[in-house]
Amino acid sequence: MLPLDFILFLQIIIFLFITPGTPRIVIVSYSMNYGVRNCIWTALGDITANFIQATLVIFVLGSFFSDNPTFLNFFKWIGVIYLFYLAFDVYKSSPKDINSKIISSKSIFSFFKDGFLVAGTSPKAWLFFPLVFPQFIDFNSNYIVQFVILITTYIILDFLSLIGYAMLAQKLITWIKTNPKTINTISASVLVLIAVIIIVTQQY
Repeated sequence: MLPLDFILFLQIIIFLFITPGTPRIVIVSYSMNYGVRNCIWTALGDITANFIQATLVIFVLGSFFSDNPTFLNFFKWIGVIYLFYLAFDVYKSSPKDINSKIISSKSIFSFFKDGFLVAGTSPKAWLFFPLVFPQFIDFNSNYIVQFVILITTYIILDFLSLIGYAMLAQKLITWIKTNPKTINTISASVLVLIAVIIIVTQQY
């Protein structure tokens, strides 16, 4: 059986995925610096973290995070520190030449790790999965099947949207190749801005 209000769930997550957020800023920057192929590992790290978050919320933690804001605050500050680190890393990286066939020295694990940590330490994700995700599951019915449908839909659409951003970024790089440091500066600035907004607005 389909989960409760499945169409509404689709509308909500599609809106979330097309709205630029931290994972998509990272993907855009990595696409321009390292190429779309390497972004696949970052996207896989992102959806792996989301899968673990959803599984913990539905089968283990329940309303734990809602009732214990200290833990959300902990993830918030871990995420903020990592965003500052990523901003610095993005700013100092050298943009990839679109005609270059040189393979990046950044490891697959590093790409995966960055995607995993950005998604895994996101307070928004830790709020979405315990507060919104369960609303679409009828726990009086076969909730395991409903969970599988919801999380599969979520991670597939999330992955496709991330790769879509990466591919779009590759198109944009031809517009800025005369000033290759521009996108790094913009991306790093946006990451810092997001970190500051999280510090100021997300209080638990």
